[in-house]
Amino acid sequence: QVQLVESGGGLVQPGGSLRLSCAASGSILMRYVMGWYRQAPGAQRELVARIRSGGSTNYADSMKGRFTISRDNAKNTVYLQMNSLKPEDTAVYYCNADRSGILYWGQGTQVTVSS
Repeated sequence: QVQLVESGGGLVQPGGSLRLSCAASGSILMRYVMGWYRQAPGAQRELVARIRSGGSTNYADSMKGRFTISRDNAKNTVYLQMNSLKPEDTAVYYCNADRSGILYWGQGTQVTVSS
């Protein structure tokens, strides 16, 4: 079974950058659509970005031009580069793996954007 572990969260000032990592215990090479989601306090979990095995991506509108999702299939790792961070980006960020509707989730990593 796939186990996902996120890392790289922390405290950053507005306008700063963070790079999140998601390490998968099982091979995700050409098998899973990978994604990042986030959940702010009192809010629903929302999609941040997704990446398919072939490398195609999609982003939520508020992240376009600021966030970049990538994957290294040889390392079984997915990344989320976050630039120009805003206070409203503050949330717990979760890694997701999707194989034909079978979903796996990581435990989440906290991102706090504050001066």
